[in-house]
Amino acid sequence: MDFILEEWTKQFQKDQELTALNDAEAFEAFAGYCVLSAYHEDDFNPDQFRMGGGDDLGMDVAAVVVNGDLLRDADEVRDAVGKAKQLDVRFVIIQAKRSEKFETKVFTDLADNLVQVFSRGSMTYKRSQDVANLRACVDAVYKDVSKFKKGLPKLSIHYVSTGRPGDGLLEEKRIAAAKRLRELDIFEDVDVVAVGASQLRELYKKASEAVGASFTMPKKLPLPKIPGVEQAFLGVLPARKLVERILTDPNGGIRKVLFYENVRDFQGYNSVNAEIRRTLQDPDRRGRFAVLNNGITIVARELTTTGEEVHIRDFQIVNGCQTCHVLFDQRESLSDGVHVNVRLIQSNDEDVIGGIIAATNRQTAVTEDDLAARESFHKKLEDFFAAQPESRRLYYERRSRQYSGEASVERTRVITRPQLTKAYAAMILNEPAGTGRYARLKSKHEKMLFQPNHDPLVYYTTAAAFYRLEWLFRNKRAFWGYRAARHHLLAALKVRLVGTGSLPPGAGGKNICDKILRVVWHPLESEHHFAQLLTVVVTAQVEEEKERAGVQLSDLVRTERFAERVRRGALELAS
Repeated sequence: MDFILEEWTKQFQKDQELTALNDAEAFEAFAGYCVLSAYHEDDFNPDQFRMGGGDDLGMDVAAVVVNGDLLRDADEVRDAVGKAKQLDVRFVIIQAKRSEKFETKVFTDLADNLVQVFSRGSMTYKRSQDVANLRACVDAVYKDVSKFKKGLPKLSIHYVSTGRPGDGLLEEKRIAAAKRLRELDIFEDVDVVAVGASQLRELYKKASEAVGASFTMPKKLPLPKIPGVEQAFLGVLPARKLVERILTDPNGGIRKVLFYENVRDFQGYNSVNAEIRRTLQDPDRRGRFAVLNNGITIVARELTTTGEEVHIRDFQIVNGCQTCHVLFDQRESLSDGVHVNVRLIQSNDEDVIGGIIAATNRQTAVTEDDLAARESFHKKLEDFFAAQPESRRLYYERRSRQYSGEASVERTRVITRPQLTKAYAAMILNEPAGTGRYARLKSKHEKMLFQPNHDPLVYYTTAAAFYRLEWLFRNKRAFWGYRAARHHLLAALKVRLVGTGSLPPGAGGKNICDKILRVVWHPLESEHHFAQLLTVVVTAQVEEEKERAGVQLSDLVRTERFAERVRRGALELAS
């Protein structure tokens, strides 16, 4: 194996807390991280996309990119497809081998197996739970073909090795594999690629870098010195340059990662956005765009200028999400005379960044609820998590990619707001079956989440249980294939240790939290409890399958009946 890649894989394995994986499995996770990062710029758990186990039909890693979101579970894909008005989908399949020799039969075998996965008839090949889940993802994507207004789904296949893909026969097999899959006539494009050592190195370097962009901005005015701000500019930028240099990702889609600090996602063509579109489509009005639109605000951690050249790195568009999406959608209508007002700010002060986001969004029709991400309680949670003893320290990410530039922070110990919300709903609100879609969950329990009178210890306890369970998923084979039931396992742990009663979110739950935390932070004891609860989940799955043959775990976990089976099993263990 290429010695540089070997060292990088070992370091990656350590950083991701995947030390229990053997060399081949660690390389699969590493290759998956490198390749998937080319399609998704935000942070993700690379081990979550490994197939694992036997009967995987030659697929080591599989993912579905739906409108820019990197997804793994069929339930997630169904939700993403259901809420979308139109779909931009890419399936990514990876086979990874540490060998320095490419095997020509790999492309042929993969094509044969993928024909089974993507054909509309029933599968005849023996398949693992992970492959069955992938097939369910395929079915969800193609359920409503009327949403493919921008083209059919794309398929990208990567055969990763540590050698050099220079064999003539390998190239013939690659071309033949792509041709066979195109003949299914269900893809906009099929891309079959052999990734060698040098290409993998480049992918890893790009994956490890923060989001950056370079562009010329001849008309900009520097602002006076501002506390907490290194430098700031007001200026205008040609709309076409904004789209090409800043908004477009390497695969031609919009960089969704740039908008995570906006308090609202793109709202579609409501009355305001429809008016922006009409302005861009009107030959007489589009030239006045800069005086008709408020423009955008960019906050960057790194900003350098050389004459008219501007370089930004690790940045977010904190205001102007609607404008940017309409500009990107109407990019074919943009002429040289269309300009956008830009506020460009460099700051590394979290409080300053939060203030900028709150202030710029309050100038629009955004409710106080939309600004919940900046409430003081979230800062309180962040401080509480970070104040724990080092061995028990977790990091609450109240701002997307908040810790991406901090080498001292272990990525696996960072808990995002969606992760914490779902874990809290499962353990505290007793709703493990309702955690599929974050937005729906947040809306349903608006008055029961992140309230000022809540005790941060309760949230920390659920985060610690989530962290420990994710560690087991990464490092213990017995848990592989059961991630879809993670929230049922969290709810079951709480039931087994402290019963079915409600855990008070405010003061008064310290003894209960301490009891859970003693188990969670004891590696052997926590593994013992979760392993026994896993047998409860498996038993509940078997019971359901007797009544509904062929039902998948990803479907079961959404039902209250399955949740009740797991709950009863956990109580029996506790008695």
